[in-house]
Amino acid sequence: MADTLEVIEGCRLPVLRKNQENEDEWPLAEILSVKEVASRKLYYVHYIDFNKRLDEWVTPDRLDLKKLQLPKKEAKTPTKNGLPGSRPSSPERDVRKSLDLSLQTPTAPPRGKTVPTPKRKAESVSLTTQVPPVTSVPSLPGSTEVTQASVYPSARDSNAFTPKSNSRDDHDQLSVTTNGTSRRLIPSQPGRKRKANCVGTDEDSQDSSDGIPSAPRMTGSLVSDRSHDDIITRMKNIDCIELGRHRLKPWYFSPYPQELTALPILYLCEFCLKYLKSLKCLQRHLTKCNLRHPPGNEIYRKGTISFFEIDGRKNKTYSQNLCLLAKCFLDHKTLYYDTDPFLFYVMTEYDSKGFHIVGYFSKEKESTEDYNVACILTLPPYQRRGYGKLLIEFSYELSKVEGKTGTPEKPLSDLGLLSYRSYWSQTILEILMDLKSDNGERPQITINEISEITSVKKEDVISTLQYLNLINYYKGQYILTLSEDIVEGHERAMHKRHLRIDPKCLHFTPKDWSKRGKW
Repeated sequence: MADTLEVIEGCRLPVLRKNQENEDEWPLAEILSVKEVASRKLYYVHYIDFNKRLDEWVTPDRLDLKKLQLPKKEAKTPTKNGLPGSRPSSPERDVRKSLDLSLQTPTAPPRGKTVPTPKRKAESVSLTTQVPPVTSVPSLPGSTEVTQASVYPSARDSNAFTPKSNSRDDHDQLSVTTNGTSRRLIPSQPGRKRKANCVGTDEDSQDSSDGIPSAPRMTGSLVSDRSHDDIITRMKNIDCIELGRHRLKPWYFSPYPQELTALPILYLCEFCLKYLKSLKCLQRHLTKCNLRHPPGNEIYRKGTISFFEIDGRKNKTYSQNLCLLAKCFLDHKTLYYDTDPFLFYVMTEYDSKGFHIVGYFSKEKESTEDYNVACILTLPPYQRRGYGKLLIEFSYELSKVEGKTGTPEKPLSDLGLLSYRSYWSQTILEILMDLKSDNGERPQITINEISEITSVKKEDVISTLQYLNLINYYKGQYILTLSEDIVEGHERAMHKRHLRIDPKCLHFTPKDWSKRGKW
């Protein structure tokens, strides 16, 4: 027991936990906090390189004290010119500073940086079901280019169909032959490096369009800049939440009132989301709460699924309570109590007792970056049942009605990134596989056309094609190659996807928020 007393905050050591196969493992963990309950010490641990939602309180018997690493003492930094907080320059800092400066030079753009290029004529891309012998891809069309794709699945050549091109693209398209002789070549500019084609990494897909994650915007952005991340917000503060017939175990910190965090269970009204300290208080509240659905307008209903549009200004209390609940399961967003700049779209499931919340997404009333989603969440009891994709699909249906292309606010969480990649992949493959050949020629479609049909932003279309590794360079032109594995995998995925948005059931009229003085 004497050894356990040496375990203090900041120590690192292996901690016993069960993995997904219910097997014992000993990952390295950091001690974030220590408390004593009933004369027994408990340790709050964060598993290194694991998501924070796995953090937990553990007992001393789960600690491997033989490999204990004590926290390193921080050396006192001398002051410079007697001013507190000033440090003399060090070689390491000078190197970092020079690296930062070198990243800003025009000859070495940052990783993922898109260098502005002059618009070029459209290049043809063909799509085949069998992979021809191709050379390595030298580059991918830049986001500023209008890229034309020829799609050519062998099983669908019998029915001819060519999608119409946009009128503004018609003069930009050139007839491109297979040997590439009729394609206009643009001379390379000095100092410009072309980006190699590769499958996008998580970091690449989450960055903003210029490749550098920008600081949070003060115009209602919910992105966390991590500047306020301290030991308090790193620890879960709510043990359990009872919401209707479900009990939820929060994943992350949420700023509920301090006096409620010590309770074993936090009770929420599932219709107005008001938080209460006991079951008796909840029962008394339910006798007075007339809501049986979220406040706001019901803009979609099909079967038991409904969507409600909630104005963050008109329904401030509900919106704030929704943000508090969502923060329990979203780590990468920070919470602002000013919900006025946001609209909230809550998805519900109906039964005889009312409309029960399943998930939601929020969006800014006015977004200068074409964001159509700020936060998106499916509550844990409803995850892995197709509701996440339904929320994403609904956000793009709204964008179609608004006549815009949209993209989710970055960065995405790990689960959000998986859901969006899956949705983008299925949506784009659905379009490509439905194209038919016309008069024996390869059907063609441009990146802009895919973007306009789906309302998915052009950059997301290109990154998805990269992620799926569909783009190849063959005989002087870009081709999209659909292997049999991709086709079969897509058909299996679509067969499992039963929940879809029916545009006929959507009753939504977009508002021009820029003309409204104060929302």
